[in-house]
Amino acid sequence: KKQLYPQGLMGILTPNGIQIYSLTVDSKVSSRFAHTVVTSRVVNKAEEAQEAIFEMELPKKAFITNFSMIIDGVTYPGNIKEKATAQKQYSEAVARGESAGLVKATGRKMEQFQVSVSVAPAAKVTFELVYEELLKRHLGVYELLLKVRPQQVVKHLQMDIHIFEPQGISFLETESSFMTNELADALTVSQNKTKAHILFKPTLSQQQKSPGQQDTVLDGNFIVRYDVTRTLSGGSIQIENGYFVHYFAPEGLPTMPKNVVFVIDKSGSMSGRKIQQTREALIKILSDLGPKDQFNLITFSSEATQWKPHLVPASTENVDEAKRYAAGIHALGGTNINEAMLTAVRRLKSDNQAELLSEGSVSLIILLTDGDPTMGEINPTKIQKNVQEAIDGQYSLFCLGFGFDVSYAFLEKMALDNGGLARRIYEDSDSALQLQDFYQEVANPLLTTVAFQYPSNAVEEVTQDNFRLFFKGSEMVVAGKLRDKSPDVLSAIVKGKMHKQNVTFQTKSSVAKQEEEFQSPKYIFHNFMERLWAYLTIQQQLEQMVSASEAESQVLKDRALNLSLDYNFVTPLTSMVVTKPEGQEQSQVAEKPVEDGECGTCVPASWAAEHLPGILSHPSPMSQPRCHPCHPQTPRNPERLILVHLILPCSPSQPHYESELALVVPAPIQAPPVLLTLPGPSIDRLCVNIKHSQEPMNLLSDPAQGIEVTGQYNTEKACFHWIEVTFKNPQVRVHASPEHVVVTRNRRNSAYKWKETLYSVLPGLKMTMNKTGLLMLSGPDKVTISLLSLDDPGKGLLLLLRDTDHFSSHVNGTLGQFYQDVLWETPEGADDNKRILKVQGKDYSATRELKLDYQEGPPGKEISCWSVEL
Repeated sequence: KKQLYPQGLMGILTPNGIQIYSLTVDSKVSSRFAHTVVTSRVVNKAEEAQEAIFEMELPKKAFITNFSMIIDGVTYPGNIKEKATAQKQYSEAVARGESAGLVKATGRKMEQFQVSVSVAPAAKVTFELVYEELLKRHLGVYELLLKVRPQQVVKHLQMDIHIFEPQGISFLETESSFMTNELADALTVSQNKTKAHILFKPTLSQQQKSPGQQDTVLDGNFIVRYDVTRTLSGGSIQIENGYFVHYFAPEGLPTMPKNVVFVIDKSGSMSGRKIQQTREALIKILSDLGPKDQFNLITFSSEATQWKPHLVPASTENVDEAKRYAAGIHALGGTNINEAMLTAVRRLKSDNQAELLSEGSVSLIILLTDGDPTMGEINPTKIQKNVQEAIDGQYSLFCLGFGFDVSYAFLEKMALDNGGLARRIYEDSDSALQLQDFYQEVANPLLTTVAFQYPSNAVEEVTQDNFRLFFKGSEMVVAGKLRDKSPDVLSAIVKGKMHKQNVTFQTKSSVAKQEEEFQSPKYIFHNFMERLWAYLTIQQQLEQMVSASEAESQVLKDRALNLSLDYNFVTPLTSMVVTKPEGQEQSQVAEKPVEDGECGTCVPASWAAEHLPGILSHPSPMSQPRCHPCHPQTPRNPERLILVHLILPCSPSQPHYESELALVVPAPIQAPPVLLTLPGPSIDRLCVNIKHSQEPMNLLSDPAQGIEVTGQYNTEKACFHWIEVTFKNPQVRVHASPEHVVVTRNRRNSAYKWKETLYSVLPGLKMTMNKTGLLMLSGPDKVTISLLSLDDPGKGLLLLLRDTDHFSSHVNGTLGQFYQDVLWETPEGADDNKRILKVQGKDYSATRELKLDYQEGPPGKEISCWSVEL
């Protein structure tokens, strides 16, 4: 008799038998290449056999390189084979009703690996999973993402992360979605010029949600972000064990002027929240255009429409007019991608021939669509051919696929054919931010036609060494083998074009010195550079296959397959067959999912009619939504699917029907929108109500603290629409709305929903949010600023200040004025509950009242404070 207990990520849920007694994650990052080993040791404490499921989430860009189970001293390995060879075992397992697909996509950045095994009473099993990835620089940072979710407390739980960067580590930060102040002691971070060590080792009591329980607080992401030291040079060449890698991302280059044509889908399927978020993102993107840029907008449904007959300079006047045009975009009609794209190309060609585009500028086309072509030319292959012939290598095309109703493969090929890339925009509350982040990636071109050159007698089997564009915040990576009799010094020349001139960078590296540098440290994964070269070669060949001819594609496929097998990588061309003890299902097959295999979240119309009778009184604006299956054997559900999202924002709005279901129950809470802790020995607090402002307000500003707080207040609703906190050191902006919190650093946006646990440590600033939704921004010698979004969105945001003795004498603003010289007077004949506050020549009436204080988060506690109206 067996009973199945589903396991959590990196652990096992074991209420009745299977216990994890050890769980370790060891990640070694050597020169951007991450080698991660996850080891889970379990024991069956039940009196009968139990089924244990090892489950782990890993980054989509990572390749699994090894998996094994040790049962009763016998090792059962995972064998990586060509996918066609493993297909027979896969099909037989499906026919037997066994779960054959071991790896599936889960969300935007992760894939899930899963394998099950029967464990005899008192028996122990060790699971070990190894995966590798090359960390890619994105908007100025590398990011190592680890998922932690054991779903039970573990006696020995440890995450050990070592980073070695010979160039030097310029900054390092950690962020977690499960860390709390109680867990802070379990995290240690040490760093010197070239090395960093992050250790997370919580005790049993620190892991527990409550004393004596097995439920754990560890559930979510652990992220390490860092960057390396750079100069205006030819980059860094690093050498280990006969292989080299060349990293190129020079600092200090000026941004080249660009010509951007935004091609925006406004067909009927974009209606509702999609078009609303597109308008929001486009307005923000237009604000970020540089003064030397030129741009135009093309919207399309059944036909394509140009905003202007020519590209126009990004002057304040033109940008403001474009924003008004963008705000008026409404969705209706079919999807004529072919006409829209050819219109964009003709516009750039015509303006270029008329010499309207500045010399040395970069021309980009950015396409946003949510569906397949339905009007005009609808054959995807013909559209791709038409676009490639029209562009003719002159411009770069970037394709954004909104949601899962669009063929990502179609957009990806069209982008790669034309020197760009494709990106999926996930339907969620932060879709507008995803669009803005993508634009930031391409907003600052620094170089074009970049070529790397090495002595032919020194290197061989070099990865891609020619690149069309280099953008600020990214990095170019070239790797290869050293020849047997290569010179003692490896030199490199990097050539490119920068605005109106050709530029050349040079660098060189001593082979012996580099070899010695990587041989000595014990904490790095040795012989990693050869695997880095193989990883990068496979990734690039898989990408090149998309836009190659049939014959070229086969050559690329054969080489990528051979490398995958030689280096034991699970790639889209290989599968891992996991063997098991005799008597159990004999094998499971792990395959790497592809982008179009992911699922959306759908609500059947019949379910909505039964459970949400009021929702369907309005017709859904979506046209023929469909849900993609997670597994090939899953039949497509023929029932019509309604995607529902109910929004109750601070300002009045109609419900939208979108990609997720949110039920919000109003719960009025009596609390002031602003609570200020007054300086000095008294424990008095000031409760501030704002009665006469609709415009954005400067709430407080302190140049000495490097803090500025602004916000927009709705007097009718008695709530803040939004609050924004800006820090100068470190340079961070926190924008809070009733929907979510957006943290911007180095042009990179991160969105967090309220009540998502957050623990982010930056140099000089700590950001935390607990399950009650209290966001705290604090730091050494800094004023602590807390923000809270109440359960009822109609109540908006609360602003709470403490540690206010850190304010300088230069603090100012609507709220900052109360930290200047304040005089308190008792009106003649008034009782003890009345006062007059004299602040900067103004008198304010203050009344002692009972209010709720949320400094420690909901449910709050009753306090007495001085209530003031502004």
